Amino acid sequence: MTWGVGTNQRVVSQSVSLGSGVRPALNDVLGGAAASVLTVTFGLSYSLLIFAGPLAPYLSYGVAATFISSAILATVLALGSSIPFAIGAPDSSTAAMTGILVSSLVERMAAAEPSAALLGPVLLTLALSAVATGIVLCGFGVTRMGRAIRYVPYPVVGGFLGATGCLILFGAIRVITGHRLQFTTLDQFANPLTLSELAAACAMATVLYLTWHRSRSASGLPIILIGGVVAAHIVFWFAGISPGEAQASGWTFEPPPRVNFMLPWTATEINHYPWHQLPDLLGNLIAVIFVTASTTLFNTTGIEVAADREANLERELSVTGIANILSGAAGGYTGCISVSRSVLNFNSGGTGRLSGLTSAAISASMLVLAPALLGYMPKFVLGGLLIYLGADTLHKWIVQSRRRLSFVEYLSLLAIIVIIVQWGFIAGILIGVVIGCATFALSASRIDSIKYSFDGSEYRSSLDRSRDDQAVLSVHGGKIQGLNLQSYLFFGSANRLYQHVKALLARHPECRFLVFDFKLVTGIDSSAAYSFAQIKRTAHDRGIKLVLVHLPSAAEKALRSSEFISREVSIVPELDHALEWCENEIIVQHQGLEREEASLRDWFTQILGTERDAAELIHRCQRIEVDENEIIVRAGDAADSMHFILDGRVGIMIPAGEGGGTTRVRSLGRYTTIGEMGLVSRAPRSATIQAEVASVLYVLSIEQFEAIKADDPALGQKLLTYFVSVMAERLTFANRMIAVLRR
Repeated sequence: MTWGVGTNQRVVSQSVSLGSGVRPALNDVLGGAAASVLTVTFGLSYSLLIFAGPLAPYLSYGVAATFISSAILATVLALGSSIPFAIGAPDSSTAAMTGILVSSLVERMAAAEPSAALLGPVLLTLALSAVATGIVLCGFGVTRMGRAIRYVPYPVVGGFLGATGCLILFGAIRVITGHRLQFTTLDQFANPLTLSELAAACAMATVLYLTWHRSRSASGLPIILIGGVVAAHIVFWFAGISPGEAQASGWTFEPPPRVNFMLPWTATEINHYPWHQLPDLLGNLIAVIFVTASTTLFNTTGIEVAADREANLERELSVTGIANILSGAAGGYTGCISVSRSVLNFNSGGTGRLSGLTSAAISASMLVLAPALLGYMPKFVLGGLLIYLGADTLHKWIVQSRRRLSFVEYLSLLAIIVIIVQWGFIAGILIGVVIGCATFALSASRIDSIKYSFDGSEYRSSLDRSRDDQAVLSVHGGKIQGLNLQSYLFFGSANRLYQHVKALLARHPECRFLVFDFKLVTGIDSSAAYSFAQIKRTAHDRGIKLVLVHLPSAAEKALRSSEFISREVSIVPELDHALEWCENEIIVQHQGLEREEASLRDWFTQILGTERDAAELIHRCQRIEVDENEIIVRAGDAADSMHFILDGRVGIMIPAGEGGGTTRVRSLGRYTTIGEMGLVSRAPRSATIQAEVASVLYVLSIEQFEAIKADDPALGQKLLTYFVSVMAERLTFANRMIAVLRR
């Protein structure tokens, strides 16, 4: 009895284990089958999109290439993707770009040789593009460069994908009517039957928009597409139109007798391939690679958001690359992971890799079933699907992106779309990159390169100073102006920095030290170095010392190459040490000025008799420093000032005669004046005054002299008395010299 109970328990346990293993597998199969409805429908529409016009007779080969691609892509992604329920297949964007590539080849071959065979070169081009795309994607995945695609400016990516939406729309019209939408072919669209087919396709696209687009339910799209096919045949039955009559009148497709497959990698096809046309196709080939790579990344991100799963982008690029290489080797074309099919599979219960293998098996079975299925497929169903896909892409990149982009970026996106549609992807790539770089430069130049500014009265070094020194810095700390820089400095932001420095120095003429902190600067280019050279010239003209702090080696190299860094520019490792050095200089200069001002006050008090008059005269004068041999005034200049020589020595120079040199006739040292006679007489200067050594002078201008006479007549009278006494002393000295010479 015990044995029987144990046996029953084991049987029940095995049944439960078997049931728990079958249920997920069954869910995967059902989810993969649901996603396969989209794969089959999309695949037929992509075949018609690529093999249209002159390639319509070879549609059976296009169907074979499409479902071979779908089967291989689904198999490889099911086995290798970081998302277990991922479904891979040709995508609308990649199919549209592939169609443009093939159409460009056909047009060039027809122009060169109208009777040339098209099938072999077209199939080989599809395979070559898939293999080339796969190699590039594998390279991106292995080198981790795939994320670099995300740094492509958003308007450029949007322009590319928006242009694919336009191309899908144009391809849909060609699939429905058999004619290209051009100004020269507009008369062919006046046919009532053609207009009826277009109206039916637009109605189908509208139904897709009003139902599935808004709900995004898991099974909505397959049900709508199957319902569209069933509804069309019900209408045909009520109208008394047989399947043969529907095909003859153009409402349904003429099914190929069977799916034809041809492997393009044969010696004959390779020898007969128009290799001389390949350089002309290079731009479209690059566009196929770019769109496939960007679509892979965008779709993977979309699945991550929809399913709340995290994917490995490098792995997805590598696996998609391998899948495309195998697809090209088998005669297929490019594809990638699909958002709609993967999400439909996930929402239908598929969570494992069996769902992708199920989709691959159904795609492979379509190599047999597709001809019969295509014969019952109304054109307006597949055409409406293509119209919906194209319009949805356009809506995403033209309407929805407007909320995310600035006005300039949005205009650049529209311009790229128009350029690609009108002149092709080569022009779109070049102009898109130019527009993207210009837009980025414009946007980056608006970023303020100055994080904050400070001066020495509010932001000081960490050195503890005496109360006297602190008082000096409180009064004169404004002579130190500092700017904390940030971000990358290039021509736009650096020019704004230069304009800011000019305005800063205009507001603070007392500035003598300008500190630049590069701690938050990420880089600097040669054009920014030119702006710093302008800052250096402005600082030199105002007698300002430049101090650079936390200067990166790359930035230092760029500034040295432009000869910005010289003896006039100091480089200090830390801001605290730089501020300490500037503060020490200000304190030393102030102490020297205090002694100088005391000496000047004593001299003026001796001249004028009172400290009040001395202080008033000091207030009216302007202090200047002159270097050795520097010209102070020239002979013939207007006598609009006089000079009090506090320190140094100046010489009075007159022309030496025919030799063109000068001769010193008198030299004046400390506590002497010069120019007082011209200030009183207003006569032009009769001699040149030149500093013989570095000197400190206080200048009394004629405007200040007149102001003294008007505001303080007593002080003005004292000055005139002093001027007369000085001139009398010099006249007495001259008379003595003349008397000596007469001996």
